[in-house]
Amino acid sequence: MLYLKNLVYHPPASPTAILKSIDLQLAQQQLGLIIGPSGSGKSTLLEILSGLVEPTTGNVYWREQELTPEHLQQLAGLVFQFPERHFCGGTILEELRLGHPEIGSERVKQALTEVGLEQLSLHTAPHAMSGGQQRRLALAVQLIRQPHLLMLDEPTAGLDWSMRRQLVALLEKLKKHWTLLIVTHDAGELQAIADQCWTLNHGELRPVTPSHNANLYPITS
Repeated sequence: MLYLKNLVYHPPASPTAILKSIDLQLAQQQLGLIIGPSGSGKSTLLEILSGLVEPTTGNVYWREQELTPEHLQQLAGLVFQFPERHFCGGTILEELRLGHPEIGSERVKQALTEVGLEQLSLHTAPHAMSGGQQRRLALAVQLIRQPHLLMLDEPTAGLDWSMRRQLVALLEKLKKHWTLLIVTHDAGELQAIADQCWTLNHGELRPVTPSHNANLYPITS
């Protein structure tokens, strides 16, 4: 269970808080979806949950244990928006082992199988892959670390409708084994696979009941 209690982020340079008293609960092996326009604080929330940014006040718990930013860096995996822009490895194998040279071939194979890329050569260059394959590789880069919480920032951004549907189907499969938290400004097909849904506007998080989900599509930035 991921549990956020009264989480606030108010950097000194900002006249108002970017995140205001965020409370959130997400059970294991569920997919949580946060929908909000650009500038609403979605990416900042993911950066806090991945240990990259420290909140001003508030607490983050996993299985009732309070976590520090250092703990979160170990517990969570974050797939940034347009993750293909951050690839550094010359091959799939190099990309998967960046920072983890000790990872064996069995874990490499398992991660690629989980995202449906097992048929590709490990010597394939990431930048030679299709857009959908690159998003899958970005997921594999995080899954190989075996995080407890997998987070994605605008995972369908820039993909055509066919690639979007394939990625959504993959995320639905992954939530059977992982806990997922996704933020987006355009819920689209993601609403259909979400177990819990919230809106985030001006730093305020609000739960959305299933009967209201239809009113959220699409939210434009």
